[in-house]
Amino acid sequence: MAMLLLIIIYLAFISLGLPDSVLGAAWPVMQRDLGAPIETAGLLFMSIAGGTIVSSLLSGKVLKRFGTGKVAAFSTFLTAAALTGFFFAPSLGWLFFCAVPLGLGAGAIDAGLNDYVATHYHAHHMSWLHSFWGVGATLGPVIMAQFIAGEPAWRSGYLTIACIQFGLMLILFITLPLWGKVKSKPFAQTEVPKAEKQTASVKPLKIKGVRLALIAFFFYCGVEALVGLWGSSFLVNMKGLKAATAAQWVSFYFAGITAGRFITGFLTFKIRNLILIRSGQALALAGALLLVLPLPMYFSLAGFVLIGLGLAPIFPSMLHETPARFGKEHSQTIMGYQMAVAYTGSTFLPPLFGVIAAQTTIGLFPIVTFLFVAVMALSSERLNVVMKRLWKQKEEAVV
Repeated sequence: MAMLLLIIIYLAFISLGLPDSVLGAAWPVMQRDLGAPIETAGLLFMSIAGGTIVSSLLSGKVLKRFGTGKVAAFSTFLTAAALTGFFFAPSLGWLFFCAVPLGLGAGAIDAGLNDYVATHYHAHHMSWLHSFWGVGATLGPVIMAQFIAGEPAWRSGYLTIACIQFGLMLILFITLPLWGKVKSKPFAQTEVPKAEKQTASVKPLKIKGVRLALIAFFFYCGVEALVGLWGSSFLVNMKGLKAATAAQWVSFYFAGITAGRFITGFLTFKIRNLILIRSGQALALAGALLLVLPLPMYFSLAGFVLIGLGLAPIFPSMLHETPARFGKEHSQTIMGYQMAVAYTGSTFLPPLFGVIAAQTTIGLFPIVTFLFVAVMALSSERLNVVMKRLWKQKEEAVV
């Protein structure tokens, strides 16, 4: 029973990833078809992400009242309806209107399923859960590429993905009885310790290292979204690729994230989170450097793949490291701050780059990508230094 539900949850996370990567892949064609400025993609992305932030903040109360299964099913319906709206949208204004429910549905699914897996399944399932998001994010540009290869039929691409979402919605509604039959894992807390009851009075930003962790999350999600949204436009406008080919190339970036997180699920049994984070940052920096350097075109493809592989272990490993860094009694509060700041990074940094690119050139994409990864890595390493110093002080105090 637990394994069957886990498979359904993985399918739901595939559906969560499908729409996330489609806008960036389709935008070079959508922009010409709609006669819109290039930075409009950033504003659309911001509208979707804004809905995601709102539903994430409200998800706690909604999940307690209706349960994870019902929320996931309804949220999938919401995203499917919004994607159908993209197909029928007669103007750019309607795309902005449909972007809001698309974000609302995505945020509720993300928060609900992450919490359910953390409560009912083991740690390695979390890495694999996020790898299935990558499956959806990889398939999105691949699907869209099939429709924009011969003609600008981006609307049909959106409709196809909407049909997939409606199919998953039916599966979720049919399997609603399963959600209440899976028991929590034996070591899940059933009673809140006194220390955690006082978490509400804690000021997270006053805890040493928290601000550095927030900076790392801000720029991680910023660069992940930046590459997904503007990668195709960079390849079309600066490398001269066709829109369909560019979409396929960007799908390799998401494939790198997918494969990397699947492998990370196994590596967590033997390798510490800090090593996984550092290795991922090194790979992402190497990939961004390949985009910056004036190398033959296929080095750009390798750069996208390396960035994806590098980013793969960073996010789940940083989340998992939170209790170890800041203590279990503070982890819930700080986790909420981290997720909020992460969504903020993905909401504002890609649109901000779109405005800059519109005033200058999309050719700045590789440099900005490298800078974002570098800032993330520097803040993460600075955090490690602070944590090491604090642990040393605690050891000396005990002695």
